[in-house]
Amino acid sequence: VFALIVFACLVGDGYISLPEDSHLFCVFNHNEDACRYGIGIGVLAFLACIFFFMVDAYFPQISNTTDRKYLVLADLGFSGLWTFLWFIGFCFLTNQWSWTRAEEVYIQADSARAAITFSFFSIFSWGLLLTFAY
Repeated sequence: VFALIVFACLVGDGYISLPEDSHLFCVFNHNEDACRYGIGIGVLAFLACIFFFMVDAYFPQISNTTDRKYLVLADLGFSGLWTFLWFIGFCFLTNQWSWTRAEEVYIQADSARAAITFSFFSIFSWGLLLTFAY
């Protein structure tokens, strides 16, 4: 859910344009990489959650212990990697937001703060998933 919120905030209000210019730019200090990173890890995290949810639902019917082991290790590795990537994303978005001039963002500031907040919450939720997989 947190990944979906980060993704939705950045897609919905992550890009703005000035009244005199129709060119869209990222709300995070005009850094397109900040918006792309947040959207990228948000989409991939959401898709991975759906995949691992389906694996968990199908898990009792897998009789091969080697396949079970590889699925659990994949869940463990992916959760660890995504915990780290959410931490990097939180730091990156926060840094870029601190350099953003307040007069350039109006309504989009709430969405930017929500993306930062929920990327912070995602660190702990993916860390919890990592603990459960372990």
